[in-house]
Amino acid sequence: MRITLIAVGKTEDKYLIEGIEKYLSRLKHYINFNIVIIPDIKNTKSLSEAQQKTKEAELISKQINPTDVVVLLDEKGKKHSSISFSAYLNKQMIGSVQNLVFIIGGPYGFDETIYKRSNTSVSLSDMTFSHQMVRLFFVEQLYRAFTILKNEPYHHA
Repeated sequence: MRITLIAVGKTEDKYLIEGIEKYLSRLKHYINFNIVIIPDIKNTKSLSEAQQKTKEAELISKQINPTDVVVLLDEKGKKHSSISFSAYLNKQMIGSVQNLVFIIGGPYGFDETIYKRSNTSVSLSDMTFSHQMVRLFFVEQLYRAFTILKNEPYHHA
C-alpha cells in the first residue's frame, strides 16, 4: 500500500518543515508515503469562497486516481484514538488498498465535488488548527500508527 497526503498551499514555518521532515524520514521504514502540495490559488481577493474551493477541487482532483481510497481530513469527520486509527490503516492494508489518499483542504474546506469523491473523512480534533500544523500532526499520527501496528515502544498506551 502507498499513502499520499495532498495539501493545499506550502508550509512556510521552518519549525513545522523540520518536524514534518523528521516524521517523513521515520515513515520510510514502514510505508511508501509521499506528500503532494497543491499551489495556493492566486488572486483570491477577486474570488468568492465557493469559487476558491472549486478551483482547489479541480487541482486536487487531478492528483486522485479512480481506484484511490480518499480520506478527507475534515472537522466533521470520524474521530479516532491513535489505536483505532492504526486499526483503520491495518484494515486498509489487509483489504488490499493500493493507494490511500488523505487530503487537507484549503482555508475554506472542501468543494462539494471532493466530498462526493471521498470514501470517508477523519477529524484529528474538535479544535481548529492551522492547515500547516495539521500536516505535522497528521504525519506524526501516521508514524505513531505504524509503531502501534509493529508493537514498538513509541506509543505508550
